[in-house]
Amino acid sequence: MTIKVKDLQFEPFISHHSIEARVIELANRLTVDFHGKNPLFLSVLNGSFMFTSDLMKAFLSPCEISFIKLASYQGTESTGQVQTLIGLNNSIENRDVIIIEDIVDTGNTVKKILELVKDHKPASIQILTLLFKPEAFKEDFEIDYVGFEIENKFVVGYGLDYDGYGRNLDQIYVVV
Repeated sequence: MTIKVKDLQFEPFISHHSIEARVIELANRLTVDFHGKNPLFLSVLNGSFMFTSDLMKAFLSPCEISFIKLASYQGTESTGQVQTLIGLNNSIENRDVIIIEDIVDTGNTVKKILELVKDHKPASIQILTLLFKPEAFKEDFEIDYVGFEIENKFVVGYGLDYDGYGRNLDQIYVVV
C-alpha cells in the first residue's frame, strides 16, 4: 500500500517489526560491548529521535544521553553543507561516546560531528546508524554499528522526514 507524503508517493520498505527486532539486536550488542562502562550516547536530531528512544529502552547498562542537531538536507537531496544548529553541551573528555544517527548516506553530517566531538578529547568514539547507504558514502571513516544497509534511495518514516513530514510513521517507506 502506497502513501503520499507531500507531493511524493512512498511504498513500505522496512516494517516496524523488522526495525524493532534490529534495534533490540543492536542494543544487546552495545550492552555487551560497553559493559562496565558509562557511555554517552550522542543522538543526532531530529531524525534519530525514534531510533534513540527505542534503543535506550533496550540498552541494559548505565549510560547518559545528549543531543546535537545538525542539518544538511533540503527536500530529498543533501545540500553538501552541514550547519550546526544545537551544539554539544556535555563534558565528554575521557568518555566513550556513541554517536546515534538515523541514516548515513554521504557521511558529511557524521564527519562534522566527528570533528566537533574529537575537539573535546573523548576516550573513544563509535558511530551507530539505523540506516547506511554504502553507494552514497563519500568519507573514509568506519561505521561501527549498522542497523540496515540500503540502496541509495530516498526514505521516510521512523524519524526520517521529507521536508519535515513523515517522521511519525512507525515503519520506513521508500519513494516510488
